[in-house]
Amino acid sequence: MRRDVFQAIADPTRREIIDLLARNPQNLNSIADNFTISRPAISKQIKILTQCGLVIVTRQGREHYCSANLKKFNEVAAWIEQYRVFWNNKLDALGDFLEKEAEVDKRSPMK
Repeated sequence: MRRDVFQAIADPTRREIIDLLARNPQNLNSIADNFTISRPAISKQIKILTQCGLVIVTRQGREHYCSANLKKFNEVAAWIEQYRVFWNNKLDALGDFLEKEAEVDKRSPMK
């Protein structure tokens, strides 16, 4: 099953794992030491992150090391950017409207 980045960041545990791995690569046991959930549960979360392309797992001897692939966040950033532009335009238009209304209020005689 191919998952997407949005599924990965929807879960707080996966976000914490990404935060850990963004600082430095770690093996599965080191990652699991940061959580109260079981090692198999961490492995499941790592599998989802790997399927999304956010984590790369490499084998060194008997250990599996995980590192973050933060380039995948460009997909999220691009999606968010369209809404940032949309809302900035709306807020700019609201600001312009309020400025015009304030000018009209200044010109109108006091009651």
